[in-house]
Amino acid sequence: MMDKRPRGRPIKSEIRQNLIEILYFKKKAYGYELHKIYNEIFPKCTNEVVYYHLKKGALMNIFKVEKIVTEQGNYSWGTAAEKTYYMLGESTAPIMHAAVKEYFEKKEKQINDESNFTSQVS
Repeated sequence: MMDKRPRGRPIKSEIRQNLIEILYFKKKAYGYELHKIYNEIFPKCTNEVVYYHLKKGALMNIFKVEKIVTEQGNYSWGTAAEKTYYMLGESTAPIMHAAVKEYFEKKEKQINDESNFTSQVS
């Protein structure tokens, strides 16, 4: 009996879906920033895996390249870094992963608490 599954890799990806969830709350971000957030919420993965899924997602119109910026600085590899900012594609919808929502709610609370503290000190 033959299996009816299509050949090749499946189109869906858990990592890509998790990046969708992060970008839903973040609105726009560059690859390394998404990688750092991803590793705080989900099991660790490499930079390369995140970049692969961002590029693959951009080809599938899941993500949109918002802009590419070259930033000058003193980096270990030279004096410039190219940052590609991604945002969600127009027809991309999150599934509202509870861990991602909780992460951004905590971050927002931290920011609010810090701004309340500095305004009280001033």
